[in-house]
Amino acid sequence: MTAAFLLPAALLSAGPALAHAAEAPQAPAKGLTQAPTRAKPAPSTVAKRLLRAWLRGDRHAASRVATPGAVSAIFSYPYRAPDEFAGCSGNSCRFVHTSVRVPGGLDGLLMVVSGAKVTKVYQSRHLVKPSAAARHLFDAWRAHDRNRGLEIASATAVRTLFRTKYDPRGVKHYFQGCEPEPKGYSCAYSYEGGAMFMHVRGSKSRGYEVTSIGYIAD
Repeated sequence: MTAAFLLPAALLSAGPALAHAAEAPQAPAKGLTQAPTRAKPAPSTVAKRLLRAWLRGDRHAASRVATPGAVSAIFSYPYRAPDEFAGCSGNSCRFVHTSVRVPGGLDGLLMVVSGAKVTKVYQSRHLVKPSAAARHLFDAWRAHDRNRGLEIASATAVRTLFRTKYDPRGVKHYFQGCEPEPKGYSCAYSYEGGAMFMHVRGSKSRGYEVTSIGYIAD
């Protein structure tokens, strides 16, 4: 036996009109206004706010516009502040040095912005051992992170190394240490079939950087 629900004829005839009313957007109640949508700040605005907070030594203000990791990174920067804003490419904004020489192709600070916060700060680094510079660049290659590589290596060295994508399932690289060579050091990674040599320049006081990379085959 099938049960049937009986509706008054008035409701049946009004069905289409009720459906139309339900789909129509509701006007705000009289006397109420919708809150304006706050515009997302430009990456350059966020990056400059963090830089200014750092220059003032104000960690509290910095934490309002950056993640804890980004705040720690910029407050550990070993050099004086970059003196020129080099603009933004997408959500990555750079501040560079024009009056001081620092290791690596980054030449200052690079801030990665997401929404209203800086989420990552890359920085030129002061490493006091040739092996530390070589290992830093190798780790950047292994992580597929060019910006990290530029913290301690020239743009030429980074471009050469990153022509080949690091494959964790590929040949194993073994660090063989660094040996003196004219004007600096040569740091070697051996692998089956050949070896890679990172040519490192600098000094303990100035810091070391990888300036070029060469390969040999067995």
